[in-house]
Parts: sequence; C-alpha cells; structure tokens
Amino acid sequence: MQIERNTAEIDGQPLHYLRTGSGPPLLLLHGLLGGSFCWRLNVDALSRQHTILGVDLPGLGACDAPRHLDCSMLAQAQRVLSLLEQLKLENVDVVGSSWGGAIAMFVAAQSRCVRSLVLAAPVNPWSDFGAGRIRFLKGRLGAASLRMVWPVSRPLHRIAVERMYGDPRRIPAGTIEGYSSLAMRPGKVHSILNTLRGWEDDVNALSKAISRITVPSLLIWGTRDGAVDLRSAEHLRRALPASELKLIEGAGHLAFEETPDEFNRLVLDFVERTRAQSGSA
Repeated sequence: MQIERNTAEIDGQPLHYLRTGSGPPLLLLHGLLGGSFCWRLNVDALSRQHTILGVDLPGLGACDAPRHLDCSMLAQAQRVLSLLEQLKLENVDVVGSSWGGAIAMFVAAQSRCVRSLVLAAPVNPWSDFGAGRIRFLKGRLGAASLRMVWPVSRPLHRIAVERMYGDPRRIPAGTIEGYSSLAMRPGKVHSILNTLRGWEDDVNALSKAISRITVPSLLIWGTRDGAVDLRSAEHLRRALPASELKLIEGAGHLAFEETPDEFNRLVLDFVERTRAQSGSA
C-alpha cells in the first residue's frame, strides 16, 4: 500500500494530509491530541474499498501552526470545507474521532459534499466529562501552568494514553511514542490552549449545527470510554434523525486503535450499506 503525503494551502496555512487507496472518498478527522497517525491501524483495511484522506489539522497532529492561529472547532471545520472544495470532492464519507467528530458534524451541517458520518465517541453537548478541567485551563493560571508543565510532560504520556484505553494491555507497540512525538512538536501547547479558549462557544454552536444534519450517521462508542460520557451517546442518537449507535464492549475512548478489526468492520459495513441504499457509486 503506497501512502502519499500531501500539503494543501488553506488561507495561507499549510494543511497536511495522507492519501491512499482507491474508490469513493473517505475522510478521516483525528482527535485533539492526535493526527493522521491515529488511523495507522485502520488505513490498510479501509483503503481496500476507499480513497483514504487522513488529515493533520493545523496546529494539531504533525501540522505546525503560528502561535496565535485560531484552532477552534469552527475554524478547523472551515479549513476542512476548504480542503474538500480545493480537492473537488463530492459524496464524501467522513470518519471523526472525539474532537474530530465534532468538527465532522460542523462540516456535515454546512456542506452537501458529505454523504455520511461515522462518529467515534465525538465531543457533543450532552457530555460534560472534563468540563471543569477545560474551564481551569482556559483561565490565566491554568494556561500558565500548562505552558510550564508541557515541556517536561513526556513521563506522563504513558499514563494519559492508558487512560484512553478500556484495557491498557491492548495498547499497540509504538502508540505511546507516537503520541509523545505529536505532543512535543513546537508550539503544540499554544494550539491546545487556542482550542480550549473557544471550547464552550464551539459546543454551544454544535448544538445548533446538529439540528441541521440529515445524512446517515453511525455512532461508535467503547463501553469503557472515560473521555466522552457514554450516556451522551443516546442523546446524540436521538438528535440525529438518520443515525444508529454501535457499542464496542470493553473498549475505551480510542476504540479504532484498541479494537481496530471490529471498528473497521463497523465502518465498512455502514458505509457500503448506506451507499447501496442511496444508490451512490
């Protein structure tokens, strides 16, 4: 499998993305502390039937950004929309994880290019896990503390990744090192803080955006998710009229890494089924 590494220029800012496979386009949007690296266990299986586009959003993943770049969900969604337009993509199936899932919903609410959504434990208005921590980090003291701790945080990365798994024994080789490499990129702490500053406004805007989403949607949650409240899944399913919910027993927040075979099967089954029902090529 040959993977191309490409860069698009969006409003003067580089946006990196990988491209591989052939067939209908499938766009992969990573979580807040991730990147296209997150999908390393999914790309091979998914690319057998689809052209995969895995992005590294500006300021996150392996895509560095200026210190004061707007990294809010809304701003990132606009960049994704610009990328779809620049690449002239239509009938795109979008897979988004966590923070990337929220961005995927903003994109689907604004563009007719999106054909379906797969949302892996997406950030949503009905989960308040971590709300207190976000409010603290948005403040002057919290932001200063994060900037001070971040350069020496590498020993904590293993603990952070383990908390994202339902069973830490299933963490694939190289995972902690990969996430550490992304976390320690220059300027990453500033991008994280720029994201958190707009978090509450983004979530409020997401409430309205969800009501405009009409495309088929698959929600995937691990039953041991400690980052986005599993109880919010049913609220989101009811808010999305053409949606269904699938649970992966025992998995944590990163089910696409922890149980990749089951995750890949759910994605492919859903996308192919909905394409057949809609008559899409």
